[in-house]
Amino acid sequence: MKIGLVCPYNIFKGGGVQECVLAMQTELTKRGHEVYIITPTPRDYPKDYSPKILLLGSSTDFKSPFHTTAQISVSVNTDQLQTALDKHTFDIMHYHEPWVPILGRQILTRSKVKNIATFHAKLPDTAMSRTIERVITPYTKSILKYLDSLTAVSDAAAEYIQSLTNRHIEIVPNGIDLSTYKTLPATSSKTILYIGRLEKRKGLKFLLKAYRQLSEVDHSVRLQIAGDGPDKEKLEELVRNWQLKNVDFLGFVSSTEKLKLIQNAAVFCSPARYGESFGIVLLEAMACGVPIVAGDNPGYVSVLKERGQIGLVDPKDTDDFVRKLSLLINDEELRNIWKSWSIDYVKQFSYKNVVDKYEELYQAIRS
Repeated sequence: MKIGLVCPYNIFKGGGVQECVLAMQTELTKRGHEVYIITPTPRDYPKDYSPKILLLGSSTDFKSPFHTTAQISVSVNTDQLQTALDKHTFDIMHYHEPWVPILGRQILTRSKVKNIATFHAKLPDTAMSRTIERVITPYTKSILKYLDSLTAVSDAAAEYIQSLTNRHIEIVPNGIDLSTYKTLPATSSKTILYIGRLEKRKGLKFLLKAYRQLSEVDHSVRLQIAGDGPDKEKLEELVRNWQLKNVDFLGFVSSTEKLKLIQNAAVFCSPARYGESFGIVLLEAMACGVPIVAGDNPGYVSVLKERGQIGLVDPKDTDDFVRKLSLLINDEELRNIWKSWSIDYVKQFSYKNVVDKYEELYQAIRS
């Protein structure tokens, strides 16, 4: 099949949707399909990019209700778009986050092939998000009639779109390339690791509160915080004001550095309170056999099932947060049980299995 994967964000800049689209392209290509990524033209991009990436229109920065900034499509040259569709006779068009303006809708209204959508995000339950929902709902409703199949990465991600339609939404989780990850012998470090955006919804203030209490009784623990974001200075100021020891702000880290940090951590901690629809970084920690303490938001709950539930915590409950961190750092028997469970459990999220499900859907809507 010839497949077009439509990504509304800057494909050259890291992000969960972009990683998913790139991984799908790689896996589908291995299976003999011809796969193109269609994405807005970012302001800055490598000049030697793959010919299997089609850049259309222009993009601009947009601050989302998650307090993150993404580059999304703001204009599309319709003649350029039609020329691209005429040149590439696709069998399937697969739209990731089709509710994000405007490229997806522009293609949908011109597509003469089967169209499938995947919804990734969950809007946080805030007044601002409810306002945004009211604004985007007419736009989102207008695209549903063009879609032959609806999918979401989790029940949390399906929640918004399910409120607009009675149609079935197939849950196809995000995945990871398991060949990238490996487990290391048990570490003697007591390092708690966070990787992600430094922003309010990620709950880092509550992690620092728990770390302050834990470090008062265990001076050997340390905290590594990797990533950047609007709250970086506030968090660094908290560390100074609370006189916390052994806290390192590492800034942005590469994929290689991220993997090394995870493998050498005693516990991976992601205390996000809301706005998570899945949690790829949790899969990465599981694939390395590293215990997890994570916020009990709907997206993370959809990933941490079975024994993984022991790592879920209300980040605002500092005492319980400290108990979970201490237990998973110090109880060697529990750590071994987690490791054995997690590296087996995470296999279901291999991109091979994820793409198997999408291939089945492609064939179903074409038949």
